[in-house]
Amino acid sequence: MTADQNPNAILRSTLRWSLVIEGILAVVGAGIGFAVAGTHGLWSALIGVLMAAVFLGLTAVTMLIGARVGGGELLSTAYFAIVLGGWFVKVVVFFIVLLTLRGQPWIAPLVFFFAAVAGVLVSLVVDIVVFARARVPYVGDVELPTTDPDGIPSDDGSGS
Repeated sequence: MTADQNPNAILRSTLRWSLVIEGILAVVGAGIGFAVAGTHGLWSALIGVLMAAVFLGLTAVTMLIGARVGGGELLSTAYFAIVLGGWFVKVVVFFIVLLTLRGQPWIAPLVFFFAAVAGVLVSLVVDIVVFARARVPYVGDVELPTTDPDGIPSDDGSGS
């Protein structure tokens, strides 16, 4: 499997591009938030984009950790336990953060909402582009039938 076919390389590329694009979005969002709602808008936009980036990035990180702990096997029990456990912890922490931020006087709710949604959409677009450009085979290690020098498929003795 070449580097561009390795699922870990694809996830790392997704993390790298997401970091760059989310950083640009944070700067743009902070500027728009400041223009719309002053310093409250600036902080709301930064927190919204940061939350989207961190929580979506954690999925790729848990997948990388799960693959490493699972011995490179993406269908191992350890892999699924780490990915699903990480997802559960992420959801719980996400709701705790939202409940904590809900009543804060320095949050501009609409700026926060639109910045978080923009962060999620940007991350999804990055994921789609990286995965669409990746060259990952549809099947794993499959042995194809061999042919003899005359071009006639050889019988492997399996009866099929």
